[in-house]
Amino acid sequence: MKDDQRAIAKLQQLAADSGLDIAGGSVRRSSSRFCLGVEHGDYNGTELFGVGTDRFIWLAFKPNESGLVRLFSGNFPSERIVSFKTGEVPPPQSSAIADTWARFPFGVDHILRREGIPLSKGADIVLYGNIPGGGMSRSASLTLNLILSLLDANGIEIAEPMRIAKLAQAVENDYIGSPCGLLDQIMILFAKQGMGTHYNPLDGSISYVPLGTDAIDFRIVGLDTGTVRPGLEKSTYRIRRIECDEFAAMLGPEFGLSCLADVRSQKLYDRIIDTFRESHPNHCSRLRYIYHAQQRFSSMLKAWKSGDVVTVGRLFREDGIGLRDDYRISGPELESMCDIARTVPGVLGERMLGGGDKGAAGALVRADSVENLEAAVRTGYPRAHPAYADAFAVHTCRIVDGIKTLKGSLGG
Repeated sequence: MKDDQRAIAKLQQLAADSGLDIAGGSVRRSSSRFCLGVEHGDYNGTELFGVGTDRFIWLAFKPNESGLVRLFSGNFPSERIVSFKTGEVPPPQSSAIADTWARFPFGVDHILRREGIPLSKGADIVLYGNIPGGGMSRSASLTLNLILSLLDANGIEIAEPMRIAKLAQAVENDYIGSPCGLLDQIMILFAKQGMGTHYNPLDGSISYVPLGTDAIDFRIVGLDTGTVRPGLEKSTYRIRRIECDEFAAMLGPEFGLSCLADVRSQKLYDRIIDTFRESHPNHCSRLRYIYHAQQRFSSMLKAWKSGDVVTVGRLFREDGIGLRDDYRISGPELESMCDIARTVPGVLGERMLGGGDKGAAGALVRADSVENLEAAVRTGYPRAHPAYADAFAVHTCRIVDGIKTLKGSLGG
């Protein structure tokens, strides 16, 4: 794969420039993700479905006996080499590291030690990625890659993949202070080439769903607005998480609910809306999105299995309108991308992606319409948001494995 070859050459150059030793080491590649449903459903208890996409973080590592973890990121060269002794990292949610990428490796070391998996060996690590910043799960991809690679460097194996996903979530929740659910970690860690990943929270199961054989030729497209979104802990995501948790706790005693996804029947939904419409209109609006997203989910899964991509796209578009109007977690740049995409014949559906506010939108597009979409974005988006005229990008993606080790790529 040419992208892998170019990335490995870049990693080797980064190692040479920074003086880190990765010769004979290993390279692990972690993907981005594209959620088809339910965005923001993980912390509300819904089923989840998505795919791994080919925007990656490539990480090269070689263990050492010094106990020092030394890292250099090609995406954040101004932060230079991050170096720490295993077991000696800043405390969780330290203000000194709140705006640095180093909080991720620090958090991995902290959480592994807290969970009884202390690292003893150090490693030299260089990394580079091309995942847009916001919407396609760059932070989850990075955290998973760091966990797997540092465990590998220390000869530690964790047999249960879901534990890895939960460790990655803990890094973001407990160390960084980002209130993310498990959607991103699951959709990357379990992703398989050419398959959709279905997670059922009722039994914790993962299943793989092939796209129906009658599917038209289509592409998944990421529409990077060029905006920089702060961490989820500093965004509207945090507010929505609090609202949903508050409403679920409020509903629990009277309606016997543990999360908003427990509202599955029309009768119960109507009763709750009638009861709280006047006193808690915002909470009702959040429930409205989750309830209807769950109704769409089963239809979307059925359409995917049958290869009815047109229906998948239509439901994806409806989901985006719900995220915009009911969940209210989108942003002006994201909606400009969606508005432009919606005008292009052959775009089957579009919506914002990920945590919201800023970052990337996404679209499902007939293969022969991708060039027209790119042209429309090149023309329309800079006019709508001239401040980002040199920062936006269009990414045409394939469905790929979430985690892959590129064996023998560094020699040795």
